[in-house]
Amino acid sequence: MASNTLQHRFTNDQQPPLNIPPIPTKPMSTTITKQGGNKAKAQRALRSLAIGIAVPFVLSMTIILVFGSGTKYRALSKPFWFPPVWLIHIASLGSSILMGLAAWLVWADGGFHSQSNSNSMFFYIAQISLSVVWGPVVLVFGAAWIGLVLCLVHFGTLIACYMSFRDVNPFAKDLVKPCLAWVGYLTIVNCHLVCVGI
Repeated sequence: MASNTLQHRFTNDQQPPLNIPPIPTKPMSTTITKQGGNKAKAQRALRSLAIGIAVPFVLSMTIILVFGSGTKYRALSKPFWFPPVWLIHIASLGSSILMGLAAWLVWADGGFHSQSNSNSMFFYIAQISLSVVWGPVVLVFGAAWIGLVLCLVHFGTLIACYMSFRDVNPFAKDLVKPCLAWVGYLTIVNCHLVCVGI
């Protein structure tokens, strides 16, 4: 009798099991597919970034290697604030990297395809062309007047890039600022070269 009572109490004291709903899980195949898709997107983005930076860099490096160290510019008696040839080459390569990165950021945000920024690509290609042409014209051939025109047009294309890039990606426009400062400095140097008559 006592054992029956204890067994009855023990049975009644136990709480009913909780009904916890099962945790929904994603099918394994869907997760693997998404991870593979994200990895492929990341690889495509890195590849396009590498191309966007490498093309202007290689173009600038090729011009530097083909046209040499600027013997005409080296032979000039220059004021102390004139940049040495090696600094001009390094700044040219640095500018090509910064502008390549800025252009890639604008491209990644769809800026080159939008109707409002339809001229961005033209300005970007124009500034690359002017950047690589200035070195041989001034440093090698000593054509200061032509170099001054190139500097002024180059400065204008950089301002146009700055204006069009800022509407798409604020960081891209900030990358253009050091390039503007450098070309502004080169314009002053070029003005002095015109004045001394090389």
